[in-house]
Amino acid sequence: MNSIMADYYPTFALYQALRDQLMAILSDDDLAYQPGGATPPLGALCREIGETEIAYTQSFRTFELAFAYGSSDPGLERNVAALTSWYAGLDRDLKATVAALSDDDVAGRMIDRGGDFKLSPQGQLDAYKEALLIFSGKVDVYLKTLNKTLPDQWRDWIG
Repeated sequence: MNSIMADYYPTFALYQALRDQLMAILSDDDLAYQPGGATPPLGALCREIGETEIAYTQSFRTFELAFAYGSSDPGLERNVAALTSWYAGLDRDLKATVAALSDDDVAGRMIDRGGDFKLSPQGQLDAYKEALLIFSGKVDVYLKTLNKTLPDQWRDWIG
């Protein structure tokens, strides 16, 4: 087991759990909600964070980060059960990919994020954690305008 899996991943998984808590309080109708202006529907935000996870997972395989938004099934944006299942598969894939890194990869390789910006594998996982928090902050606005009762962890960590 590499150091990321031993020392960091158990805490990281708590951030992924926020997304699971979100799915537990949403309905398919909620995914169509759009607060106004140029905001995307809630379902589009949910699809986008899954695509972000795909990019990060792939970066642990190739040591380069490349985003390919819009590559997943657009039907995911309209179905909570499909999103929940998709997220579970993405989370399993991310965990297996990070677990497959050798100690040498963790200690000595860098992931190229473009330009001169490179991160260690743990730094890259930390950047994805930040993406999850940004997603949660955006979604929090939607949840409040939908008058959703927020889970305890969500209220404590996000708002």
